[in-house]
Amino acid sequence: MTDFQNPVSQNAPSPEKHSQSLVINSLIASRFNEVALLLEQQGANPYRVEAYRQGAMTLRALSVPVTEIISQEGEVGLMRLPGIGVRLANAIILLVATGQLPILERLRGESTSQKVLMTVPGIGPTLAEKLHDELGIDSLEDLEAAAYDGRLRLVAGLGEKRIAGIRDVLARRLGREQGLPEIKPPPVAELLDVDREYREKAAAGQLRLIAPRRFNPTGEAWLPILHTRRGTRDFTALYSNTQRAHDLGMTQDWVVIYAEDSGSNNTGSGDSGRELTSTVSTALRGPLKGRRVVRAREEECLAYYQVPAKTQRSRGARAHEALSQPA
Repeated sequence: MTDFQNPVSQNAPSPEKHSQSLVINSLIASRFNEVALLLEQQGANPYRVEAYRQGAMTLRALSVPVTEIISQEGEVGLMRLPGIGVRLANAIILLVATGQLPILERLRGESTSQKVLMTVPGIGPTLAEKLHDELGIDSLEDLEAAAYDGRLRLVAGLGEKRIAGIRDVLARRLGREQGLPEIKPPPVAELLDVDREYREKAAAGQLRLIAPRRFNPTGEAWLPILHTRRGTRDFTALYSNTQRAHDLGMTQDWVVIYAEDSGSNNTGSGDSGRELTSTVSTALRGPLKGRRVVRAREEECLAYYQVPAKTQRSRGARAHEALSQPA
């Protein structure tokens, strides 16, 4: 049971329930306020900053614990609250279920995507690392999207029965009554442009540096972080700080990009979409050798770079191999 779960019986006296609602809601609100502060300090879209601050204000004003809303109405009930859209509703549910908030851990430089993925039954350390490194999956929302858009079928050992089980677990975990609607990922061209902006600004020393907790015994602030926007999407980009990236010497090559669609109303609350994660790296061999490529979307990258047809023999397999092996 996490600090955010409700240990008080539904039949508890109302003063006690009210008191606990203030504690639970205040804990989550404090996390949202910290997200807002870090986003502001790191130069993120002001609308994203304001969305988290508004969410914190809403939670502090509630007279019932959010755990009660989740148990009775799920995600839909949370989204009826002022200023709470899909993104914040998912964040609240995840905090209650796991005690973790990936965006906050990321902004702090202590991303624990493997731990989040391992909260799903059947996903251990090895599979969690493979999901992150091969498919760029960094959150439960992105794992759910991958279970519906076909990406999980690319992972060895994940058959249809196991994928269906993951869908069911995530539907309960994220408070959904129906399956995930179709999610349209950002175009490859957009992701590659964010990757270009990140690497150029990082090389020029124009980005704020954060101190990752992992693989950083001295506590040095070395990891550049970028917040940028394309159309209705907000992006956050960082170099990969995973075990595999360090093992292969790719910490200055692999770029992890988080895309959040804030919708056409520019509120930044994420009402029209969910966060998706992508990893961009340099292909080491094959038809895409030397080019920046979005993992698991090699076919689209071949089309984007207009690789001549004669070089595209076994192109999907060759492109994937180029990304997964050291030179």
